[in-house]
Amino acid sequence: MSHQAQQAREALGARLRDLRKDAGLTGRALAALAGWHLSKVSRIEHGKRTANENDIRIWCRHCNAGDQIPELIATVRNINAMWLEWRRTLQTGTKLRQQHSINLYEQTKVFRVYHPALVWGTLQTAEYATAMLEQVVDFYEIPDDIERGVAARMERQQYLYQGDRRYNVILGEQALYTNLGGPDVLRGQLDRLMAVLSLPRLSLGIIPTRAVYQLWPGNSFIMFDERTVMVETYSAELTITQPHEIALYAKAFARLQRSAVYGQPVRELIARALEALG
Repeated sequence: MSHQAQQAREALGARLRDLRKDAGLTGRALAALAGWHLSKVSRIEHGKRTANENDIRIWCRHCNAGDQIPELIATVRNINAMWLEWRRTLQTGTKLRQQHSINLYEQTKVFRVYHPALVWGTLQTAEYATAMLEQVVDFYEIPDDIERGVAARMERQQYLYQGDRRYNVILGEQALYTNLGGPDVLRGQLDRLMAVLSLPRLSLGIIPTRAVYQLWPGNSFIMFDERTVMVETYSAELTITQPHEIALYAKAFARLQRSAVYGQPVRELIARALEALG
């Protein structure tokens, strides 16, 4: 289990221990009431074992904390879904991962996207996406199905033109200069950004390099309505479903927006990046 997921499990255990103590129960007494072995209580409280949803219901019932059940169950679900190692996610190649994204897109009305250094996948050209997925295949040493992966990624772009979805995207200015695939690929990608600026469903902001940040730059993330946040790292994809954590990402996005520019200033930043390519 990842370090972050283990920390979350330990935090859950500490919270359950506090509920038990507030109810005036020893670990042995709670185990007897629940019909568990004493070691189960100890392992849950010390983060050695994740309580399941039924464990949470039993624990709260005997600790007179029924009002805590919904939030604690949400915490358990968050821990269970928290980390998917990329090697597991991509073990059959890149296409299935892209297909999973399509399913999320179909269910989402409002997207909030932040990427400090790359162009977001749904705004990528096929050439830029190919260069990106070539690096993914090489880095994770997974099956090479790049053509199918790119095709699935391009399929997501249909949602930019359909329905009533809203796309709120913030890129760092570095995304305009990160060179994937060479100058010609980057030039084509910058031209694509110019073209999508006029899409009515898209709000594209860029944080200039010299902007005063209202919040430090962090990992890229995507918010799917108020339901899910996905954060990508080199080792894994973090899926967040806890309401209070989702609220933090909403707050982070709002602060990043304060540093971004929109409209004509974005066109000028992209034009400057094109000029830099000669």
